[in-house]
Amino acid sequence: MIDVVGIGDDGWVGLDEGRRGLVRDAATVLGGRRHLDLVAEQTAPGADVRAWPSPLRPALPGLVEAAEATGGVVVLASGDPLRSGIGSTLIDLLGADRVRIHPAISADTLARARQGWSAEETVVVTTVGRDLRAVLPHLAPGARIVVLCSGGSDPARLGGMLTDHGWGATQLTARWHLGGPDEGALATRADAFTETTADLVVCCLDVRSDAATVAGGTAGTMPGRAEDFIEHDGQVTKRDVRASALARLRPTPGAHLWDLGAGNGTVALEWCLGADRATATCVEQDPTRAERIIANAAALGLAGRVEVVQADLANTDLGGLPQPDAVFVGGGASEPVLEAAWSALPPGGRLVAHAVTLGGEATLLATHGCTGGDLTRLTVERAAPLGRHLSWTPARAVVQLAVIKGDS
Repeated sequence: MIDVVGIGDDGWVGLDEGRRGLVRDAATVLGGRRHLDLVAEQTAPGADVRAWPSPLRPALPGLVEAAEATGGVVVLASGDPLRSGIGSTLIDLLGADRVRIHPAISADTLARARQGWSAEETVVVTTVGRDLRAVLPHLAPGARIVVLCSGGSDPARLGGMLTDHGWGATQLTARWHLGGPDEGALATRADAFTETTADLVVCCLDVRSDAATVAGGTAGTMPGRAEDFIEHDGQVTKRDVRASALARLRPTPGAHLWDLGAGNGTVALEWCLGADRATATCVEQDPTRAERIIANAAALGLAGRVEVVQADLANTDLGGLPQPDAVFVGGGASEPVLEAAWSALPPGGRLVAHAVTLGGEATLLATHGCTGGDLTRLTVERAAPLGRHLSWTPARAVVQLAVIKGDS
């Protein structure tokens, strides 16, 4: 059993007697150098005290195996070891039955306490070792967000990013060394935040916008954003049709989507924006569009959640992709592709496919004969100038197949 002991910035004095005993009795103590310094005088004589190597993950199995051979192992971690911490990594590596977690008060809990924010009304986003743009999907008027940062330059960078995206009126409070003797804070509007040299920083965002177009345009999780929410070359599923598709696909937390014939990736991107931890795999033949999907994902704060496979859909082995919870086929809908997608879905999985040609419509009709589900013809007309007047201008009709896989 490996004991993972959470420790705060107050160090040894903040540990209860149970966690102190674990550290005192351990034959091996592993942790970051900062954590080891906090307990330097308290470990057992002769204990093997080791700082993490860099890079950590490749060396971790051998390091843990060697430590276990010597006796009791304690791993030190910041606050709650399961908040984007080493505790989660060890459980992934060894299994929950071999890892015991002893959490301290986490930095985000202390930040909420200082702000007077309840857990129910607060979103926690970690950007430690990650792109600050991970905050972007959570921005909405009135949102309260606690951001775990990598370093002292992050608050100013975060303020600049918020300003660039129209959220400069957000109240940004940077807090550092929470719970320790060097605790401090600086609060101001995001567009006025200046550099701070403090480390161990947590930022608290009370989100506000000066621009009504920002506040009402792309915020929130509902699909159907205007086509210009990403960079594209015109090959996009239009917002009204996209909203219909996503209503049938039903993004849920942690679920995975295949977007086949992804174009510029609008469906996959709104799928990921629609639910926490939702992910997507896009298959797109055109290399420029494939690169654009990756760039758009990063710009929306979805880096790491959208995988792009640049390949001809007709010649792609879909069996090598992560299992989907839902599949969208927006281009290249052939019967073999639809059959492969249907076979890959688990019971309860959702398939949505679109066609705009007579050949594509025939393909969906044939698939419907095998899978059942709903066939819908979507027609959208938008008002556009006609001389001095407005007139309805119809878009190309789209045939939609939507079906949920049963247990059979």
